[in-house]
Order: sequence, then structure tokens, then C-alpha cells
Amino acid sequence: MSAGVPDAQCPAWARPALESVLDRVAVTRAGAGDRFPLYADPDGRWTTTGRGSWTGGFWAGLQWLRARSTGDPADREAARLCTARLTDWTEADTATRGLIFWYGTVLADDGDLTLRERAARACRDAFDGELGLVPWGSAFGGPRMLARADGVPGLVPLLATVDAEMAVSHLRRHLGLCLGQRPRHWAWQHEPTAGWTAREEPPPGWSRGPAWLLLAVAEAVPHAGFGELVDVTAELMPGDLVPLADAARPDGPRDTSAAAVTATALLLLGHRSRAVAVLDELVRSHLTGDGRLLDGCYDLASATAVRHELIWGDFFLAYALALLTGLVEPE
Repeated sequence: MSAGVPDAQCPAWARPALESVLDRVAVTRAGAGDRFPLYADPDGRWTTTGRGSWTGGFWAGLQWLRARSTGDPADREAARLCTARLTDWTEADTATRGLIFWYGTVLADDGDLTLRERAARACRDAFDGELGLVPWGSAFGGPRMLARADGVPGLVPLLATVDAEMAVSHLRRHLGLCLGQRPRHWAWQHEPTAGWTAREEPPPGWSRGPAWLLLAVAEAVPHAGFGELVDVTAELMPGDLVPLADAARPDGPRDTSAAAVTATALLLLGHRSRAVAVLDELVRSHLTGDGRLLDGCYDLASATAVRHELIWGDFFLAYALALLTGLVEPE
């Protein structure tokens, strides 16, 4: 692993925790083969997908992180092949192309940005100038003309590589909708006659709503200017270190994946002490010795993987630890 920041500036637990998560990547890769891990039971058994769905970029990103840490050509080749398997998603009608192609390529070290550039141009072409955003899309079924909080992170910096104004517009439109009233709603549907209407799914208490938007704001700061977004940043700051999966269900599970996303955003924004507090809690209370971040909640409403290891939870924990230790620098 890269020497990174001096030990005096890095918590003693950070490097061992990162090493354990990246060791887990090798174990997962051996078991998953050409498939994409999605979530794992508490005993470590993965549910996988063939094409990667909206989470495929996180698996590619984890492999790039491992390759950067080990310097092993075999790890680099595995990461390259995994990223190449995402190619079909470039033309898919979904705003989650930001999640897939930004996080799947941002840590790549081979200098080949062709796939990212192709995805960025496709998202630019999907931009709706009248609405000021890239619609959620039809790739996963349901209404196409949605604005969802999870359609913003990754897509802001991806769009910014081809059109910074579009990127900022996409973020501003989502912030205006999601934070414009109480209770907050994280998904909105547009109809030509009725305009924007709030949807109840995901619920207002959804843990990843504010986490996703905070990350998107952190990614937009270089393009929008921090002064313009500082008030929004404060509004999205979390209360608990590890939030409830649904704030309206205080007896329900927590969501470590939301905490890992938040920690990454906090580090990108320069809120190091708060980020360290979140990461310390994740490492001490939720990370196993063999590198599995437990207690992530995929979807509480459908009771899907409510106390599980989630591939995006692993990715953002590793990404945050890599930022904290200096293995990677903020983009």
C-alpha cells in the first residue's frame, strides 16, 4: 500500500481497516467470477448479478482501489476487465450511469478514459433542457420522467467532463425539489400538465437521500463554487454517525452504507474530524476482521437485504479510507 499521509495525521485503525476491505475484494472476486456482487448475507455469501445493474461501477471501483494498493498487474487486469463489462450500460436510459461510470472509472490508473467519455456524452445527449436535468430514465422500469436523489452523485462530475453547466443544473434541480419542502421527498415525477409531484418511495426518512445529495454537492463544489452551496451542505449534514435506514422507523435497522457515503462526502468537503468520527464508528462496530461492512440496508420497504454487506457500502468505506490514508487524492 502507498505510504500515504504521515502516521501522525492518520488514525491507527485506518490503514489496517482499508487493507482488510481490499483483501475482501480478492476473496469476493474469486467467488463471483465474471458476475457482479450486489449484497452478501451476514455469513458472507454474495447475491450477484450478471450485468452489474446500477451497482456495477462500485465493484469495478473496488478492484481499481485494490490494484492501486497492491501494484499487482493481475489486480490491474482484473479491474480493467471488470470495467469493460460495464460497456453495455453506456447507452442504457438511466441517470444511474453516473454511479456506474464515474465510480467505475475514477480510480482507474491505466489512463484509458474512453468508456467514461462515451458515457458522459450519452448522458449529455439525454439531458432535458426544459427540465434542467437528466431524467431518471426507463432502464429499470416505472416512469421515466423522474428526478431521484440517487440519480445525482457520480452524474454531476461525469457530466462536468463534457458540460459543466449541465452538471450544475442537474444538481440544482434535484436540490430544489428534494429540499424545497418538508417533509423532504427524494423522488419526484414530472407530468406535462401537472408539473412536479412528490413520490412517497423512497420514503421521506430514507437514509441515503441526504447522503447521496451531500456527496453530489461535494462533487459539484469545484464547478459551482463552495459559497453557493455551503448552506445546502449544512442542511444535509447527518445527525447520527450511522443513520437509521428510515428515520420514521426508530426500531428498524441502521444503514452503514449511508454512513460510508457520507464519510466520503465529508472528506471531499474538508470536514475531516466529522468524517473520522463516522469512519471510526463503522470500523469499530460494523466492520468484520475479514473486511465485510455489515448492517447495510438495501431496501427496508421490501425487506431486501436489511442487515447485509452491500457492495456500495464496501466501496465508499474503502474510498473514504483511501482518502483518509492518502492512497488516493480527491478528484
